Amino acid sequence: MILAGDIGGTKTICALFSVEEGPHAPLVEVTFPSGRYVSLEAIVRAFLADHPGTIQSACFGVAGPVVDGRATITNLSWVVEEERLQEELGQIPVTLINDLKAIAQAVPYLEQGDVATLNPGETVDQGAMGVIAPGTGLGEAFLTWDNGRYRAHPSEGGHSSFAPTTPTEADLLKYLLEEHRHVSYERVCSGMGIPNIYAYFRDRVFRQETPSVASQLATADDPTPVIVSGALNPTGPCPVCAATLDCFLGILGSEAGNLALKVLATGGIYLGGGIPPRLLPQLRGERFLNAMRNKGRFRKLMERIPVHVILNSKTALYGAAAYALMD
Repeated sequence: MILAGDIGGTKTICALFSVEEGPHAPLVEVTFPSGRYVSLEAIVRAFLADHPGTIQSACFGVAGPVVDGRATITNLSWVVEEERLQEELGQIPVTLINDLKAIAQAVPYLEQGDVATLNPGETVDQGAMGVIAPGTGLGEAFLTWDNGRYRAHPSEGGHSSFAPTTPTEADLLKYLLEEHRHVSYERVCSGMGIPNIYAYFRDRVFRQETPSVASQLATADDPTPVIVSGALNPTGPCPVCAATLDCFLGILGSEAGNLALKVLATGGIYLGGGIPPRLLPQLRGERFLNAMRNKGRFRKLMERIPVHVILNSKTALYGAAAYALMD
């Protein structure tokens, strides 16, 4: 068996997998409230006390960067280290990977019910695949065919420079450059980016706010859900919120197309993260796909790229399992 985990600031999922059943079928799975434990080792200890067995290797996807086998978890005081986990697990091989790399590693194992297809396209066998995941930040990764299997590669593409494709986006960039020396895609294409777009439309385009939205934003810990709800309000969308969401969809489509071109993602583009599943009806509209395909002479190629939204919330766990089973 192998041990896999998806480690986050709110919850940690641990599961056992077998080679025979593969990474999409956990033998046992338990969710722990992360904040109630002093370390990942304590959670692993509790999990294995209830579910003992012979473990050959372990892999954990963590919400944060992994450097030299060490990671600090976002919103937790933990420091997670491969060496300490190896000691806890009897010196078996243990690997820490970023949660986005874990999501990417799971992509080849996703089943029909795990995804929603925005464009079926024409999948090329063994073609590269791209993963773009707007959540709190913007994660990007890609997969290439390597010696009979897909291997995931991390990326910091979300921090590449934002390139406007419309006059409105150009004005948005100018607005943000007044405060920031560098404007990345993450700053306009993520949970932290949506309030920046809203501020632009409020200050430069509409020069006013919907009072009910403004009052909610004044007390909200996270303004993004307020803005999205305002845009999707069936009884009367907030104009500033609606413009914000439309702009966000266009930027996300454009950057998804950029990623598809950079890695030649003929195997498909997959949208991960927490935002796309919540905006599935809007992503099915013309705004996103038109922006993705707006690549000049390469429009026909872009039309053939399959595009999917990852719906399964356990994808990072399955990816950690796939990584452990692979290596």
